[in-house]
Amino acid sequence: MCVNVETIAHFYLFLLHRCHNDRPFLSIASEAKTRKAEFKGRRVIWTGKIWFASVSNDGAIEPVLVFPAPFSTFRVPRSVFFFMFDNVSKFLIEQFPEDFATWLIGKPIALSELSPSELSLEPIRADALVLLQSDDLVLHCEFQTAPDPTMPFRMADYRLRVYRRFPNKRMVQVVIYLRETESNLVRQTTFELDTLRHEFQVMRLWEQPIEPFLQLPGLLPYAALAQTTDRVSTLRQVAQAIENIGDRTDQSNLAAATGIMAGLVLNQETIRRVLRRELMQESVIYQELKEEARQEAKQSEVNLILRQLARRLNQAIPPGSTAQIQSLSFTQLEALGEALLEFTTLVDLETWLATNPGEWSGDS
Repeated sequence: MCVNVETIAHFYLFLLHRCHNDRPFLSIASEAKTRKAEFKGRRVIWTGKIWFASVSNDGAIEPVLVFPAPFSTFRVPRSVFFFMFDNVSKFLIEQFPEDFATWLIGKPIALSELSPSELSLEPIRADALVLLQSDDLVLHCEFQTAPDPTMPFRMADYRLRVYRRFPNKRMVQVVIYLRETESNLVRQTTFELDTLRHEFQVMRLWEQPIEPFLQLPGLLPYAALAQTTDRVSTLRQVAQAIENIGDRTDQSNLAAATGIMAGLVLNQETIRRVLRRELMQESVIYQELKEEARQEAKQSEVNLILRQLARRLNQAIPPGSTAQIQSLSFTQLEALGEALLEFTTLVDLETWLATNPGEWSGDS
C-alpha cells in the first residue's frame, strides 16, 4: 500500500467539497494481492476508515468511496464527513472567543472554556458542543451542518445541566446551521414536554448579512456561507482580509478553516485558486489533520497485515509479534506486506521481524 501522508492530510481538508449538492461518492474497486488498489488507473490510498483517496499524476485529489472487502458501492453517511466542520468551528470559537461573543452576545466579553465534564453527566455529543463562560454567563454553541431532530431536547438538557452546576449564571444558547437546507428542523427554537417549555436561539448562516463576518477575524471563515450573491468574490475578500492579518499563526489557521468551510458551497478548484495552499499547510488545523491521517494510515496498514498474516499462517498472531509489527515504519510495513506472501510458518514471520527491528519514525 502506498501511503502519502501529505496527500491524505490535504485530502481531509478538501474532501467535502463534492457533497455540497448532495452528490454521493460512489465507486467500485478491488484489492490486489499486493494490497495496492487502483481506481481509473490511479493508485489509491486507504485512510483507515471508509474511503480511498485517488491521486492523479499531478497530485490532485479525487475522493472516492470504497468499503473493505467484499467491495461494493455505497452512499457515504453524511455524519462521517460533517464532523470536521463542527470541530473546526470549535477550534475557531476557542481561539477567537471575543469575536464570537461580539457576534452572538453583542459585546466582546472575555470567555474561557467550560469543560462538559464539569456538568456532572457525560455530554450527548461533545464533538459538536462548545461551552464558554465568564463570571456571570455561559455561552453554549452547537455548530451543525445538517438538521438534527434531537436538537431541541439537547438544548434543554444542557440548560438544566448548567443550571445544576451554575444556578446564578445567565445562559445564551445558539444553534448555528452552516449548510443551507429546506428542512423545517433548522427553524425549531423550542423544546416542549407537557408543561415544560425551553427556548433557544437558531442562526442559519445563509440568511445572515455578510458584513459582520468580514469585520472580525475569527468569523472570516464563515463569510462565504453567509447571505451573498457571489461566493467566489466573497472568498476573495476573505483571502485579502487574511493576508492583512499581522500574526502569521492566525493567518494560517484562518486560511485553513476558511478552506474547509468554503467546501460546503464551492468546489475544490476554486478554493485552491483563491486561498494560498502553503499558508493553509502551516496551520494547527492542517498539522493536526496530517498527524491524525498519519496515525490512521499506519494503523490501518498494521491491521491489514495482521489479517493477512492470520489467514496466510492459519493461526492468530502472538501478542509479541503483533507489538513488533505495530512498531514498524511505513516502509517496513510495505516490505512485510510483500514478504508475507512467501511465509508458510510463524517462524518465517519471527525471522523476518528479527532482521527488521521496529524503528517507527513516521516516514511516509
